[in-house]
Amino acid sequence: MRARPAVLTVVLALLISACADQAPTGAGLSASRSGVPFTAGLASPAWQARAATLVAQAGFNPQTATHAYPLLGVAQYQAVQRAEGSEGGGGRDQLELDRGAVAGASAVVLTYLFPTQAQAFEDLVAVQATAGPGGQASHPAFTRGEELGRAVGAQIVTRAQGDGFSTPFTGTIPVGAGLWISSTTPPTIAGGQLPGVTPWFLTSANQFRPGPPPAFGSAPFTAALNEIREISDARTAEQVGIAAFWALSTGTPTTAGFWIQVGTDGINAHGLSEREATHLYALLSATMFDAQIGCWDAKETYWLIRPWQADALITVVPAVGRPNHPAYPSGHSCLSASGAEVLSTFFPEQRAQLDAMVEEAGLSRMYGGIHYRFDIVAGQALGRNVAHFTIAADASGNSVLTPH
Repeated sequence: MRARPAVLTVVLALLISACADQAPTGAGLSASRSGVPFTAGLASPAWQARAATLVAQAGFNPQTATHAYPLLGVAQYQAVQRAEGSEGGGGRDQLELDRGAVAGASAVVLTYLFPTQAQAFEDLVAVQATAGPGGQASHPAFTRGEELGRAVGAQIVTRAQGDGFSTPFTGTIPVGAGLWISSTTPPTIAGGQLPGVTPWFLTSANQFRPGPPPAFGSAPFTAALNEIREISDARTAEQVGIAAFWALSTGTPTTAGFWIQVGTDGINAHGLSEREATHLYALLSATMFDAQIGCWDAKETYWLIRPWQADALITVVPAVGRPNHPAYPSGHSCLSASGAEVLSTFFPEQRAQLDAMVEEAGLSRMYGGIHYRFDIVAGQALGRNVAHFTIAADASGNSVLTPH
């Protein structure tokens, strides 16, 4: 594992320690409390961790990973809601009902995403079926929940099969001064299909499209380019470390997976219920995917050249690489800002620390030589706008996260 830059270590330590002392007060969170008195471990974090590991092992690119995580998160949350709505009761029955719903939904969705691991997923269901308080055999409520969860998982898989994510990009990549240049022959763009993919919340891909970046060759553009050249010419060891830590590219859980892990840390520190935890996972992952759709809409509107393409003397940190899509806006900042905004809604006392992480994630792309400062600013604004919209829709109680 890469060494964690000192500034990020401090931020994460503050996040976790402060979470241990305060209860969540986020909008809509109290309404999702299950009130289960048992302290048995939740089922959902184990499935989220399994997904992150498999995303890294399978070599999912960041766009594919960001599409995969909400399939799991939304299935888990809808399954818990449907299971709890199917019968009354509480206590041990509710605990096992929720755990079974999560296990069933997760196994179906992850089998769709990673079919060669199907038996391993069934094995995890079996383990969780007997992991409740004093359990040797599957609790009847777990079995009922599992059945409902599998049905929800199948519905989410059907949605995924028709959401357009697997539809190839057929657009035209423009050519000209100041325009991004594909690294492949013939030209391709990573994630090019995203503006046409069905979002979870957004009404259109361009709903929060930012205005254009500074014109190529203009004084503001040249100043921004020179800033990256100056960083490239004199990178410090700390800047290289920050760029490498936040690279989060293929072969890792990716940026979306990183923020989901931050969410898991908060879930564990606060002792959230299964319903609360799955609510967080669903809203967080769906919001980041919608931010990614909006981000790529802007990328494919402006087609802005990358810094190393505009100035051949700019070097790129090897761990970061050269993403095969346009510069404006920054995908890292779109996802990080949207994810942190959702987490701040669940854990409002941690907003300052989460915002600091977003700022560092943005700077890391400048340190890496692949983004201008205005890419970062626009990405953060887009991500926050998307999050404000999804949080409000979720708080209405009748959103895409609600079973219908």
